Amino acid sequence: MLSRCFWVVVFHLGAEASAGVALAEDGTASSVSKQAAAELASRSIGSLDWAVIVLYMLGMLGVGAYYSWKVETSDDYLLGGRNMKPWAVGLSLFATLLSTITYLSLPGEVIKHGPMMLCSLLAYPFIAVAVGWLLIPHFMKLKVTSAYEVLEVRLGLQVRLVGAGLFLLLRLLWMAVIIYATVSSVLIPLMGLSEAMTPWLCGILCLITIIYTSMGGLRAVVFTDAVQTAILFGGVLLTLGMISVDMGGVSQWWPDQWDPNWQEPAIGYDPNQRVTLLGAMIATFTMFVCMAGSDQMAIQRYLATRDVSSARRMYVVSLVAGGVVQILLAFLGVALLSYYKVHPEYLLDGQTITSDADLLFPQFISIGLPSGISGLVVAGLLAAAMSSLSSGLNSSCSVVAIDFINRFRNDVNPQDHVQQFRVISIVLGVIVVLISSVVGSIEGNMLEIAFKVVNLLVAPLFGLFVMALFVPWANSSGTIVGAVAGVATACLVNYWPEITGTQGISFLWAMPLSLLVQTIVGMVISAIGPQRK
Repeated sequence: MLSRCFWVVVFHLGAEASAGVALAEDGTASSVSKQAAAELASRSIGSLDWAVIVLYMLGMLGVGAYYSWKVETSDDYLLGGRNMKPWAVGLSLFATLLSTITYLSLPGEVIKHGPMMLCSLLAYPFIAVAVGWLLIPHFMKLKVTSAYEVLEVRLGLQVRLVGAGLFLLLRLLWMAVIIYATVSSVLIPLMGLSEAMTPWLCGILCLITIIYTSMGGLRAVVFTDAVQTAILFGGVLLTLGMISVDMGGVSQWWPDQWDPNWQEPAIGYDPNQRVTLLGAMIATFTMFVCMAGSDQMAIQRYLATRDVSSARRMYVVSLVAGGVVQILLAFLGVALLSYYKVHPEYLLDGQTITSDADLLFPQFISIGLPSGISGLVVAGLLAAAMSSLSSGLNSSCSVVAIDFINRFRNDVNPQDHVQQFRVISIVLGVIVVLISSVVGSIEGNMLEIAFKVVNLLVAPLFGLFVMALFVPWANSSGTIVGAVAGVATACLVNYWPEITGTQGISFLWAMPLSLLVQTIVGMVISAIGPQRK
């Protein structure tokens, strides 16, 4: 009850504050005829939109070509020479983690279930402290290229290979979900194409990203991520502006009461609630710390900066940018909910606001934005996908090369490393496209798919580093057995209904519980087993 009162007060104050900025003279929402609605609903993105999208794609390819002339060594390709600007790398990390999944799923989450997910932002200060002062110093003092070299130094080759393998599986699934979500939820509806075209469009999108990533390395990835960050923010702000103009001002879409379809707020642990304040905070803290302490994409960004202080500033920049865009996306979800309530004629046959919440944002792009602006917002959605895909390919490439190929081969000429990395990027891109063709069989809204598929291995991967960095008596066998227990726990929590046929606890508890189980099992098995010298 207290939590609900808090949200109602926030909405009420926001409505009062925005009442003075109505954009229509009479303060009422604009309306259109049924005929005009039908015409808008049938309109796909036009030639001007396509021109904007093509220019964006050509710009990304141009960046890759430009930076390809600056890549001479493996450090240039994978770490940008270890001397990149903290703000640029921070925006790159933000753009990497803010994929199309978040860009589409957060507005859909707010439309369907309400703003409870925003409680996760309360965990950000604790994340900054834990990552900046506990984890980053450990990695910056080691001049490594792959994060999983740390595991071999402490626990042996087997654990290093397990860690590298978990990362590759995690990121390949992650990239596949991103590509599938972008194509199925954005390109197919907007272009009016058959779903049979999904694999082909996945391949085209992946091909363009592979080209500029394989040519320019991390410098190209960071620069394009910074540009894509601006496009991401611009797309959300433009959409909010157009909705406000159409409805007569911010006050017309800002709610002053709790929507009846939204989940009732809950603070503490409640197995009957999908999201609680405590659950969202713990899940977010666990996910961010796990990724920051074990994910090659994040660790690669630390190592691309000059020192510990620069790496901390970089990470804070990524958190601030992420927090701001999540708030904007939540506002967008509220605005879209109000918009479609006022304009139910824009819903397609058989479509409802709650059942198709993830599709309402891309649908609005074609029916509510003028030509040219639609293309820019679509470019923002593509930017969200391509920034994540480019970083995933670059980081996965470094793991394949450093942890698997070059770890067992000493005959690779250093001058051939860059060419080797480019070939690996192409192979990984093909694998991603193949995996994306089966992602659509996973049930749940986009946010649930992200947690059930993409984040399944996040905590088990970090558990390896917990054992290596913070458990003095850890050994190889205990760490591996603990990892198996962690993966099993994550699978049980995420897929309990499918396994048992009964309702389980929220998917948000998968990462905290799997990390806890993995650490306890690993510590116990290590304590009773032989100690590593």
